[in-house]
Amino acid sequence: MNGALEELPIEVQQGGIVTRYTEWGDMAVRFARVPAGTDMSPVLEGLPGDRCPSPHWGLVLEGAVRLTGADGEEEVTRAGHAYYWPAGHTARMDEDTAVMEIGPVAAMRQFSEHAKAKFA
Repeated sequence: MNGALEELPIEVQQGGIVTRYTEWGDMAVRFARVPAGTDMSPVLEGLPGDRCPSPHWGLVLEGAVRLTGADGEEEVTRAGHAYYWPAGHTARMDEDTAVMEIGPVAAMRQFSEHAKAKFA
């Protein structure tokens, strides 16, 4: 299975936020373009601990992501860097950002369904 990132099915399109999502086997793939100033915390409200329930492995393609872990530790992942983020995080974008990430279907789907409902 493969596909061009910009051709994956749209998950959420709200203002400058565009996420694309698909499930391949036991893993899910997300490609997201998120504008500067976006704080994901409001989208995560209502999930366990108001944080993302999924671990992610990915690559920041453009911009940077400021991640806050469940322990309060903060890290920044910049364009060209690969990452692993455990479940229990939230994120903020200080600049226009594009990421491609992969994670287990069940947890990624939980976030996907929650986010779609929030943006509906």
